[in-house]
Amino acid sequence: MSDKTIGDRLGELRGYRDVTQEGLAERSGVHVDTIRKLEQNIRQSARLSTLRALARALDTELDRLLGQPTVTTELSDDGGLLALRDAIQDISALPGVPADGLEEDPPPPEVWMDQVRAATSLYWKGGYSKLASSLPLILRDGRAVARETTGSLVEQVWKQLALAYQLAAGLAAQAGHPDWAFEAVAKQLDAAQRASDPLMEGMGVSTLSWVLLRQGRWEDAQSVAERKADALEPSMRGGTSAQYAVYGNLLVAAATPAARRDRRDEAEQFLNFAEAAAVRSGPVRVYGTAFSPVDVKTQIVNVAMAGTEPDPAGALEASEDVRHELIKRPVHLAAHRLDVAQAQYQTGDNEGALETLLEVEADQPEWIRYQTLARATVLEMREEERRRNTRLRGLAARLGVEPAL
Repeated sequence: MSDKTIGDRLGELRGYRDVTQEGLAERSGVHVDTIRKLEQNIRQSARLSTLRALARALDTELDRLLGQPTVTTELSDDGGLLALRDAIQDISALPGVPADGLEEDPPPPEVWMDQVRAATSLYWKGGYSKLASSLPLILRDGRAVARETTGSLVEQVWKQLALAYQLAAGLAAQAGHPDWAFEAVAKQLDAAQRASDPLMEGMGVSTLSWVLLRQGRWEDAQSVAERKADALEPSMRGGTSAQYAVYGNLLVAAATPAARRDRRDEAEQFLNFAEAAAVRSGPVRVYGTAFSPVDVKTQIVNVAMAGTEPDPAGALEASEDVRHELIKRPVHLAAHRLDVAQAQYQTGDNEGALETLLEVEADQPEWIRYQTLARATVLEMREEERRRNTRLRGLAARLGVEPAL
């Protein structure tokens, strides 16, 4: 990891853009004194909303300003993120490019679909390095399997290929490569159309909304999810669990960017409808994800912490309704607990926030390193540290936001 601070990166980006500190203050709405103290390393961090405003004003992603890692924690001989990029950006699929003729025979469809299911489980457990090793081959084999499969398995194979691209989009975005993620979503949506599955398309749009959110395109993220939810809204009496689950996922996807845009009323309305859908669907696993009332409750906490004026007390109150044992995806539980840690910190419970962060790290040591919220929270805590806290500084070092001591 680089030893550069946020202030170092901020100064470099501002200089590259040829913008003065006063000009950046005007563009971002952040006080010039805050910008000056960051660049002089008098301050090591600022509130997440402040950092987002600075990143947007400099036309860059927040992850870049925070120095998010863009590699996995382990090297692999069988794959990795560059291999994933190559699998997403499939040269042989481009029109006019001759095939190299070196492809091996793909595995049987049933074997390959089992591999996709195993990869899905790995993603939700936070095993990114292992997934980066296996997913490139799964994508390459999947395209060959889809070309050669005939009969009753055709639609199943295309659905699983769509799911494989959904995993690729998620992994690429988590690892700081949102452009690769966007391309993966495009291929997910194409595969969903070939499977003639509108609900798989709906999950593709939900993934797209999340990728757009990671890119800072909040208005687009809300719009695409909202419009797809309207298109797929199930009838009150005739909807299936899968229909309610996909519909609810899209509403949840629309709520987060709405809250980021300070449209809290819209976000809460989305979540109200999502909660009603979750009651009708019941706990269900479908299209590579899970949906249930507890999934919506975690999002209520997340939305309370979004925007320029977060409500940490409200977030902590809402978190009391979240039963952790009902959350079936380990990284989803970790993400919820990061929201709780941020709320604890903002209400002055620094020790509670640190305990929560350390517990998340113990459960998800690889996953947490990619999380912007974790890095930003630890930086804020270090900024306000009144006396040396060895555990906090150790966590900061492990997250790469402070040189190892």
